[in-house]
Amino acid sequence: MNHNHGLVHGEVGPPAAKTTLPATAMETTAENPWPLRMLSQKLKTHIERVPPTWVEGQVIELNRRNSVTYLTLRDTEAEASFSLMAFNSVMARLELPLEPGSRVVAQLKPELYVKTGRLSMQTRDIRPVGLGDLLARLERLRQALGREGLFDADRKKPLPMLPHRIGLITGRDSDAKKDVIRNASLRWPAVAFEVREVAVQGVNAVSQVMKALAELDGRPDVDVIVIARGGGSLEDLLPFSSEDLIRAVAAAATPVVSAIGHEADRPLLDEVADLRASTPTDAAKRIVPDVNEELTRIGRARQMLDRRVDHLIRVESERLAALRSRPVLSAPATMVASRAEDITRLTQRARNCMTSALHRDADRVGHLKAQVRALSPQNTLDRGYAVVQLPDGSILRDSADAAPDTRLRIRVAVGEVAAKVI
Repeated sequence: MNHNHGLVHGEVGPPAAKTTLPATAMETTAENPWPLRMLSQKLKTHIERVPPTWVEGQVIELNRRNSVTYLTLRDTEAEASFSLMAFNSVMARLELPLEPGSRVVAQLKPELYVKTGRLSMQTRDIRPVGLGDLLARLERLRQALGREGLFDADRKKPLPMLPHRIGLITGRDSDAKKDVIRNASLRWPAVAFEVREVAVQGVNAVSQVMKALAELDGRPDVDVIVIARGGGSLEDLLPFSSEDLIRAVAAAATPVVSAIGHEADRPLLDEVADLRASTPTDAAKRIVPDVNEELTRIGRARQMLDRRVDHLIRVESERLAALRSRPVLSAPATMVASRAEDITRLTQRARNCMTSALHRDADRVGHLKAQVRALSPQNTLDRGYAVVQLPDGSILRDSADAAPDTRLRIRVAVGEVAAKVI
């Protein structure tokens, strides 16, 4: 480097030579920078520490040049891609040549070319993902999520009997969308839809379906959400077995109906959804009732209600007639008259009993009076006897008690006389 001793104050010139360079990038300054080659070398050293990594993706570009094959590998569920480099010795291990659109797993080792600072991904091994591999992977994911309880029947929410607004997540201008709307409207013309058209296959499918699900789940006027797609290959339906989508459906507060593919198609979305429909048409039939069937049921219910009411009125009328025919209601005075006769008869009986008791007691009193009169002193006097009393009023019972000159009172039947003992 050139020294800057001759620079005018305020001018910027090349940095002065340093005897030691900063040990870390954070220690570099404008006055003491790293040479570019040093940054490149340090990046290469750091990148070379990254171990070989197995990744999964989809081949979207493939270009063979002499002894090297250049590939572009894209993530299956997001906008992310890498350029790969594979020698022919690696590609020769494949039983069948790769084609754009193939799903593969590859072991990559990042490398940095120091001279240009270009990062490349050297492919050490690459293997196509077959149908059996995908099925085995889905089964492992199914079992893992099942153990968490995401597929349990007791966590599934019941669908409303008559949803007023249905959220529909489906492909752009797809047959599935037309089937759901047409069949649901034929069954219940008043039903309304809130449609979200999204990608239903490819790298953007999962993110767009999850975004639409979050929007519809946040709307209070949406009563049920239908995720619908027509049939397709296992690879086409893979987005509907995405773990992120499965967890989003499990966390939704609104009931979710899965209507993916045909009867034989069973993505993991069918397991976590609150209702699994075999086809989009089947979903339309199961989320809304048939207006004609409901009107028929209402008619039958009204007829049954009319019969029940008529039967009840007839039974109660007969019961009232039976009650009115009873003597107590047909001639209520009869009961009063019979009770009046009872009262009269009992009253006369009471009077007779009282008269008889009075006569018996009068006779008894007369008899007692006769006895009293027979035993009274007056009755004895009336028979000629007399009662002699001493002056002190006591009865003279012994003549010895009457000394001479004693004055006596002698009571006879009528009156009394005075006497003197001689």
